[in-house]
Amino acid sequence: MGSNAHQEPRRLPSWRELRRIAPARPRWSRAARIEGAADITDLRRLARRRAPRMVFDYVDGAAEGERSMARATAAFDRVEFAPHVLRDVAEAPTSVEILGRRIAMPVVLAPTGFTRMMHRGGERAVARAAERAAVPYTLSTMGTTTAGDVAAAAPGGWNWFQLYVVRDRGRNVEALERAADAGMDVLVVTVDVPVAGARLRDVRHGLTIPPSLRWRGVLEAARHPAWWFDFLTGEPLRFATVEGAPADMAGLTNLMFDPSVTIADLEWIRSVWQGKLLVKGVQRVDDAKELAAVGVDGVVVSNHGGRQLDRSATPLELLPEVVEAVGDRTEVFLDGGVRGGADVAAAVALGARACFVGRAYLYGLMAGGEPGVARVLDLLHAELVRTLQLLGVSGGVEGLTPDLVRLRGS
Repeated sequence: MGSNAHQEPRRLPSWRELRRIAPARPRWSRAARIEGAADITDLRRLARRRAPRMVFDYVDGAAEGERSMARATAAFDRVEFAPHVLRDVAEAPTSVEILGRRIAMPVVLAPTGFTRMMHRGGERAVARAAERAAVPYTLSTMGTTTAGDVAAAAPGGWNWFQLYVVRDRGRNVEALERAADAGMDVLVVTVDVPVAGARLRDVRHGLTIPPSLRWRGVLEAARHPAWWFDFLTGEPLRFATVEGAPADMAGLTNLMFDPSVTIADLEWIRSVWQGKLLVKGVQRVDDAKELAAVGVDGVVVSNHGGRQLDRSATPLELLPEVVEAVGDRTEVFLDGGVRGGADVAAAVALGARACFVGRAYLYGLMAGGEPGVARVLDLLHAELVRTLQLLGVSGGVEGLTPDLVRLRGS
């Protein structure tokens, strides 16, 4: 082995070859950054950069020690797939039928309060993105846009309405009438908020509706001029359904919401609502069985994103038990911890008809308004398709079965 070792010839690369490997142009525009987001985590990072800390923390935070939220997402980390091989997965259809209607993928955009605080596009932007993606959008009782305005923004969308039962039943009747007049035919009754949870991030920020600045927040405002410009030049932030509310959110909850509500109140709701009825906030198998027995159209296994009772049940872990207990008497949905299409696939395989998604689309909304929400939905769909193909599920979403999934450590 000496100096006579063979040397491969060298050449000068062409300009075209150099251009091909040159660094890409920086993504200066918000639209480019949104489009370049590879997953929900990227959008969360963009949201944190754009929104003031108190606004970001309102979305990102949960109750007390935030254990319930952490466990909900950690449960999906424990998912282990058992894929088939040598299956024809050239096609991976994602559509599914829920409540008698077919949607593009098993995803429902969950109700969220104060949505225009995240971006001035608010509920209208979310509804339009959902309409294009052909998935349902759920307007919250605590929303900042009326049912009529949501319907006008997305007339071809499947728009639902979410109800908190408040002390003044007359207000509930008015809200349901407005929702029905706007063409909303699915009602989601949230039952896990008899009193306000202790969201300590909001307490520490002194968060109010509308947001206000403390002296320590002035510098924070200066670091997020785009958000403040949008906020100050948009419509004044107000509750579109619940009017005359106090500024602090915990005070609003404890003043307005009725802690005496029982399952008997569902009969009253049935008497004033003619559409489909879902109950959201189920955290026990016996409660799910009782709701199925009274004939609700669906139950949503949910701990409110960990924003109410800390140390509450973990939705994904509870899901298979609820599905087994209610059988085909009612449809079962999952809410909590979903951050990607693989999570959706796992939940559906374990028996959910569809997943409610909340924080994920709010990250997109905070990061870039309607295009940010659209990017979230595109990512969920692309990840779901890829997961179905890698699982070897020939029938697409309809072919997802429990044998494809297990929770490690169970």
